[in-house]
Amino acid sequence: MTTRLPSQLVLNGCKDGAGGFAPAGLTGISALLLLLSGGPLAAAEADKPKPSVRPAFGASAAVQDDWIGKRNPYAPEYNLHDALGLPDWVSFSVENRLRYESMDGQFRANGVGGDQALPMQTDAWLELRHNGFRAGVEFLDARQFLSDSGSEIGFSGGRAVNLNNTEVNEADFLQIYGAWSGENVAESGVDMEVKLGRQTLDMGSRRLIGRNVFRNAVNSFTGALFRFRDNKDKWQLRLFGVQPVERFPTASADLMNGRHRFDEEAYRAYLGGGMAEWFDVAYKVNAEAYLYYLNEADRPGVLTADRELFTPGVRFYRKPAKDQFDFEAETIAQVGNSHATTAATDRKTLSNQAWFQHVEAGYTFDLPWSPRFMAMYDYASGDHSSRDGVNGRFDTLYGVRRADFNPTGIFGAVARGNVNSPGYRVFLAPRDDVTAFVGHRLVWLADRKDEWVGTGLRDATGKSGDFVGHLIEASTRWDVSSNLALETGWTHLIKGEFARNAVTSPATRTAAAVAAPRDKQDVDYFYVQSLVRF
Repeated sequence: MTTRLPSQLVLNGCKDGAGGFAPAGLTGISALLLLLSGGPLAAAEADKPKPSVRPAFGASAAVQDDWIGKRNPYAPEYNLHDALGLPDWVSFSVENRLRYESMDGQFRANGVGGDQALPMQTDAWLELRHNGFRAGVEFLDARQFLSDSGSEIGFSGGRAVNLNNTEVNEADFLQIYGAWSGENVAESGVDMEVKLGRQTLDMGSRRLIGRNVFRNAVNSFTGALFRFRDNKDKWQLRLFGVQPVERFPTASADLMNGRHRFDEEAYRAYLGGGMAEWFDVAYKVNAEAYLYYLNEADRPGVLTADRELFTPGVRFYRKPAKDQFDFEAETIAQVGNSHATTAATDRKTLSNQAWFQHVEAGYTFDLPWSPRFMAMYDYASGDHSSRDGVNGRFDTLYGVRRADFNPTGIFGAVARGNVNSPGYRVFLAPRDDVTAFVGHRLVWLADRKDEWVGTGLRDATGKSGDFVGHLIEASTRWDVSSNLALETGWTHLIKGEFARNAVTSPATRTAAAVAAPRDKQDVDYFYVQSLVRF
């Protein structure tokens, strides 16, 4: 029986589990990595056959197995399981990712100067198995250093956010679950899995529901997941009903001061739905159809937009392969009700009418370095007016965005809402253990009267235009060994008319700040990170 690897794992030169792409530009650091790759660290594994997949660049051991069928082949050579002499029915791993980020320039409302951060993610996973049953726990500690009162990593409620719980979630349980799986259940030709408890979810392209990888903190949910799969690998059905887990604390001051509070289920929020998948329908084309339902309401200490959203979608894709064309097309609609903001005073219910479209097409050349060229286009509708009773801005739910747009962390310039953006990328694999890409996106607002989502910049008159700017990105990844991976990346935002001219665009902080000219400076973001797994 053929067993697919989970969505975190992909072919070389394709999407990595961050949602990013296995990485990039031959900068000075890239050249240094290539030079060092022949050193003693790599030599220990030089004679081993290389797997055709790369694990996600973040805490991921707990989700790298397909629990119906074979286990994940990408296991570290030196691991705690073997070192501790644990039996086969026990899995145990520890992973640590450390990243340095710096940003020169600002693009968020009233932003000033640059910023830097040192996020660190430490993850421990333990699972016990017996006759198809398993019980597991995953403990994640996500911290961020170097942030201070001058940091600006987001925008919410009309104010800049110094630090939020997308980057910090100290010492908490990401997963606590029990599960059962079996193949050819009751001679039906159908494989089945049931998973109950707190867990992470990856659905399809992960644009609506996904386990974060580049981001420091990770979404999790508590509830039930049911999976059915044809044992000839022709189709799969997943059904789920969960409550999102609320990360605490939420206040920037509490996060900066290291105050701890265990996460809790958002008891007045519910997420449910299902996805049907068909594999190799024709000419290696795969298809998906799904429907998700989200209902949330305010709860003590947490204000929400009172969203009640129905989100149906379809996706068709063909995976990249050498000397072949590949493509992906995903169309999503969104209807329901919500409020425009999370403010307690906002009581007006709006009718949601939004949609999203992603299209990409690529070709992998049968040449040295396996170059792949990919063109892409993303459109997520915006809200034309705050007074017409309709909310037209697309809501990405619990999705990840690194793959489609840009690094998040202290950057995250483009979100999946009110955006109209074509672009292209070129992927390279100079060696079996080195992957790279360079890319360029042009970014417009889908509606010039709506917000540049996540920045606090909005011109309700539309007079500031709709062109946000150019995003140029390069990134490189080196898998030194199965225990160590390194990655570096650079993104340059060339500001367009909207980013430069919107009324609250970044200003230079002077004694006469009110009269200061708008900061026209472009933005440079750089990161370098390491991942150690045992």
